[in-house]
Amino acid sequence: MTEPAITTDYLIKGAGATAMAFADTLLTETDATMVLVDRRDRPGGHWNDAYPFVRLHQPSANYGVPSAPLGSGRIDEAGSNAGFHELAAGHEVLSHFDGVMRQRFLPSGRVTYLPMSELGDDGVVTSMLSGEQRRIEARRFVDATHSKMQVPSTTPPSYAVGAGVACAPLNDLPRAAPRYDRFVVIGAGKTGMDACIWLLENGADPDQITWIVSRDPWVLNRGNFQPGDSFFARFCESIADQAEAVAQADSIEDLFARLEVADELRRIDPTVTPTAYHCAILSDGELAQLRRIGNVVRMGHVTAIDTAEIHLDGGTIPMDAGTTLYVDCSAAGIPTHPSTPVFDGDRITLQWVRTCQPTFSAAFIGHVEATYPDEAQKNHLCTPIVPPTVPLDWLRMYQVELANRTRWAEDSGIGDWVADSRLDAVTGNIRTRLGVDAEAAAHLGRYLEHMAPAAAKLDQLLTD
Repeated sequence: MTEPAITTDYLIKGAGATAMAFADTLLTETDATMVLVDRRDRPGGHWNDAYPFVRLHQPSANYGVPSAPLGSGRIDEAGSNAGFHELAAGHEVLSHFDGVMRQRFLPSGRVTYLPMSELGDDGVVTSMLSGEQRRIEARRFVDATHSKMQVPSTTPPSYAVGAGVACAPLNDLPRAAPRYDRFVVIGAGKTGMDACIWLLENGADPDQITWIVSRDPWVLNRGNFQPGDSFFARFCESIADQAEAVAQADSIEDLFARLEVADELRRIDPTVTPTAYHCAILSDGELAQLRRIGNVVRMGHVTAIDTAEIHLDGGTIPMDAGTTLYVDCSAAGIPTHPSTPVFDGDRITLQWVRTCQPTFSAAFIGHVEATYPDEAQKNHLCTPIVPPTVPLDWLRMYQVELANRTRWAEDSGIGDWVADSRLDAVTGNIRTRLGVDAEAAAHLGRYLEHMAPAAAKLDQLLTD
């Protein structure tokens, strides 16, 4: 060791979105010291590796760290997100986290940030540039890398690519696209959707695009996930529709039919039954764009590409490699792997505790860590939600979400914290608007009416 050991309260592995949201909450609610160790040169995690046209899938108002706003709070007036709250671009997200680090964390004197560094299992941090090592002696270890995000730019394709074939992650699409006449988008997740939408919005004819869809996904309706007064009744209607659909469903198939009728879940091709679900969210405009693509290939996963053909599980398709750009969007995003207790002795593992809400979840875990001394109580409040892969995971996540909501409602302190959190879309509105918004009150009443029957029906649906 060339430097003295650093003694700290929390050693946080990672400086991505969840690490930053957790640390921000501790900085506000405790006097703890922290060390954040990350392999990248700036905070933001996978956002550093994202494609240049990436945007948040959810409103900027409910993402990032609790203490600092992200975006201006405006409603978009043009484009495929028109009428909804703004979606921060990737560079805005990175600027948000960088600003928080430089203007809040480091000046506090309680945060040590070690970028371009590797953290060993023995608590020794090694600089990736100089090789210098430092030991970190911490009261608690925080794993902010449990999700193991996969993005195309850092995850090589699992299929073979022959010589002479132009295959690139969608990060290269804006630069490379003008040189090609045809585009094959490989992947049906949100990155694949974004690649298709980018091509169409930038002038590509739908006939120029071939979309390889190994499994059609259910997608969420962005209109149901908007913060603010003007969307409050719609949000209350959405959560009521979900609870009512679960409570009244006779089978899994009936449940998804009810969710689709209520416009909670959508399918891109109305004639194809989805077999995947990853929390992807689309606006009406984005959905309409994707439906313009007629050449959708449903022959399983790509296994290889050569100059003459693309090979899939279900057969081959002839292609002209000289005029075709293959756009790889096949990375898993957030892979599904088992959860672990959030609190386990001197170890904290950041995971979702609200469906598809990573930064809210991390901030909430930070609040629970700061507030409750008993580990059993902490874990009671923070049952982790495993990210989804298949449609049945919608039910599994909803079951945990309902249980978490019920536990939180029993604790007035939790309710106060959530209502005051910038990352929460509606709880503050529930307290301030129900008396003046009769429509929202009616929907919330319907939600409460169906909440217990829905919880009971979930047990039945998941065991049938």
